[in-house]
Amino acid sequence: MTAFTMMSIILTLSIAFGYLNYRFLKVQPAIATTMSALVLSIVLLILGHFGVHYIESTFREMMSKIDFYNLLINGMLGFLLFAGALNIDFNEMKENKWEIGALATVGTVVSTFLVAGATYYLLDFLEMHLSFVYCMLFGALISPTDPIAVLAIFKKVGAPKRLEIKLSGESLFNDGVGVVIFLTVYNLAFISSDMSFIDVMMLFCREALGGILYGLVLGYFGSKLIMPLDDYKMAVFITLAITTGAYVFAQSLEISGPLAMVVSGIMIGNKLKKSNLPAVTRENLHVFWELIDEVLNSILFLLVGLEILLIHISARELVIGLLAIPLVLLVRFVSVGVPMGLFKRKRKYNPHTIGILTWGGLRGGLALALSLAIPPGPVRAIILPMTYAVVVFSIIVQGMTIKHLVSLSKS
Repeated sequence: MTAFTMMSIILTLSIAFGYLNYRFLKVQPAIATTMSALVLSIVLLILGHFGVHYIESTFREMMSKIDFYNLLINGMLGFLLFAGALNIDFNEMKENKWEIGALATVGTVVSTFLVAGATYYLLDFLEMHLSFVYCMLFGALISPTDPIAVLAIFKKVGAPKRLEIKLSGESLFNDGVGVVIFLTVYNLAFISSDMSFIDVMMLFCREALGGILYGLVLGYFGSKLIMPLDDYKMAVFITLAITTGAYVFAQSLEISGPLAMVVSGIMIGNKLKKSNLPAVTRENLHVFWELIDEVLNSILFLLVGLEILLIHISARELVIGLLAIPLVLLVRFVSVGVPMGLFKRKRKYNPHTIGILTWGGLRGGLALALSLAIPPGPVRAIILPMTYAVVVFSIIVQGMTIKHLVSLSKS
């Protein structure tokens, strides 16, 4: 099966599911696509069980040829983060900078350690022993809220603006922070186990601070290049150069490309909003990136649903996956509740803010991609089912019910 054939099948399926949802189901597109792909996967598995192997084997072969980690981290992620950041209002984000900063940095780090510790003792209790450094891998990949899932679902539910900006801002930045933590722990676990604490901190700072500074440079020069233009096509080309060439260059410098895309997207979006750029250029630029966002989101959530075809799920994996869901939610509640509880003493928030930030902290394709980056073996055999269970529960159950919780905050 050629790459074009695989891409054609995936794109056609995502469009078909999107159309059926638009006409009949009318739920959030990300949720509908994931659910549809899961149903398709289950039907294929049932057909295979009853001897109809051709269709199942075709889809299984297709999914086995897709390197989900490289496709997302080294391909789609830069586009999706830039598209999401382009619409973030910097002034609104600045008003919530302390909450966003605390949740995206301290909250993510604390959550990583809490998830790792809880996972370590849970698996030990189940007599499935896993070294603490590998539990840290799970903590690092599952702690960040996924900006792709959050932005795809939250912009449709009509949340109060201050609440939406907190969750959107946190998810955009803790995504980059989470990837940096994961890569740092990955180095410790699989590449250089004798790294000192100073080495770890230097690696973390180079990735995170380097990505932010690089993003500032990209945002500054990118906006300077776009502002004199009256041709929206050239403006689109410049942003494409940032999300492709500049993203690849960030990876080669071993700094955080995701953080660079977030920072540059926010800068360009806000500078162009205040500039004398023709309205038609600004509008067409946003329409282009909205379309890119919708297409890539549709493909990503389809792949999340189809990925179950490649995951071995026995009774043991099912149990640890189901137990991982409340574990991650509990840690999310603690890592959100403590800092927000402190801020709440001096600032006024909408009702149920902590509950919404907890339940609305969705996990998505990023966590799944990072778990698939773990080398095949006993470590991935434990972490992958746990991650997949949390991701599917997050997108479908939390995604479908968050609107009801948001409505309480308006009352």
